[in-house]
Amino acid sequence: MKPIISFLAGTTILLLPVASAANDRFPAFDFQGTAILSVSDADMVASAYVDGQLGPREGTDALSVIALGGDPRDWQAVEIEAPNSVAGPPAVIDVTPDGQTAFVIETFTQRPDNDDPHTFGDIGFGNRISVFDLSDPAAPTLEREVQTLTRPDALRVSSDGAWLAVTFNNEGAGSETPLALYPIADGDLGEPVTPDIPGWTAGHRLIDVDWHPDELLLALLNETGADVRFMLLAINDDGVSLEPYGNVVETEKAQYRVEFTPDGRNVIVNALYWGADVAGYWIEAPDGSLLSIRLNAGEAADGTPRHALISRIATGVSPEGLAVSPDGRFALTTNLERSYLPYDDPRITWYSSLTLAAIDPQTGALTKIGDYRYDGILPEAAVFDASSRYVAVATFDQFDDRRQGGSIDFWRITGDPLKPGEITMIETDHAVPVTRGAHSMVLIP
Repeated sequence: MKPIISFLAGTTILLLPVASAANDRFPAFDFQGTAILSVSDADMVASAYVDGQLGPREGTDALSVIALGGDPRDWQAVEIEAPNSVAGPPAVIDVTPDGQTAFVIETFTQRPDNDDPHTFGDIGFGNRISVFDLSDPAAPTLEREVQTLTRPDALRVSSDGAWLAVTFNNEGAGSETPLALYPIADGDLGEPVTPDIPGWTAGHRLIDVDWHPDELLLALLNETGADVRFMLLAINDDGVSLEPYGNVVETEKAQYRVEFTPDGRNVIVNALYWGADVAGYWIEAPDGSLLSIRLNAGEAADGTPRHALISRIATGVSPEGLAVSPDGRFALTTNLERSYLPYDDPRITWYSSLTLAAIDPQTGALTKIGDYRYDGILPEAAVFDASSRYVAVATFDQFDDRRQGGSIDFWRITGDPLKPGEITMIETDHAVPVTRGAHSMVLIP
């Protein structure tokens, strides 16, 4: 059965078909949280990464809001237009800590509004932030569009909800201004500041950023230089500035996302091993990696904090998405493998995968639990639920053309109770359809 699609006051609702109540059996499914937010880029098919052909458009770019109350079989995605692009890290959406406001950046503009064949050359750099009111998850509204600098890459709201950090690609505004900080007040954005980053090399790509859970401390992910640096946000009568906090930590090739652990003691980074020395730049990339950095692992001779790279594991190929569980016990990557290649390319993998790792709560060291393949195209993002025992994965598109659009697919972290210590991941049969092109996600706990 195909999804039922209805339209209410300009908002699209995609309903998952449900079996009749007669003889219906549904296993325990306890994904916890208030709502899942995902963002879809409807402008391109997955294989455009290889041949540049955007393919047919399916709908419009969308913010999908999945309220998690009630019977999971009744969950549905309420969608509202939200200009965005999948061409960049899966970090184009974040939400304020109170769950009332979401911000979405547009990295590339929309394709021309006609039915002609289009390529990447037909779209330009984006420069806007859309601000959405989520006070009623069943009816999200666009509150404001803010013009920002060109080609924003990633954004992140500070843990106190006072600041929005936005990074910019070095082929856009990032060549001169890699970071902008917007003050947030009453769900709206104030005028940005663009502080200097001490020690930053002009032209390097600041691909991602994260805020410490308890302090105004930023982790800045330098893709070009393959390092992570830490900066304290200083606010005084002279304005806003960044101050280095400890040493720069060298990491690995083509890192993509950075996440503090919930206790703020460690930082987790994924690396994709893409580059000009890889066939097809990313097409024939080897397995990626997941790294753990320990903050304040010691003290340097001058008394400043010393951070240390302490652990590394291998992942599947092209681990674009990264998530850390709320309890700090797990880290997960979503691995594209080579699922996005054209169907007639002999290098295609007819699967994508997830890699699950355990995080030692005392040291931050990583232990690989396993790789889990599944039947989906280009999963770029995932979120743990509030219990840290379920995972929702954003699947860009389906191999089965009878299934229209993308989907949010649900996995369970489990094990045999009679085998202590055994942990595995199981893909459930539960999924919620969304507009094709799902690539960024957040959870409202």
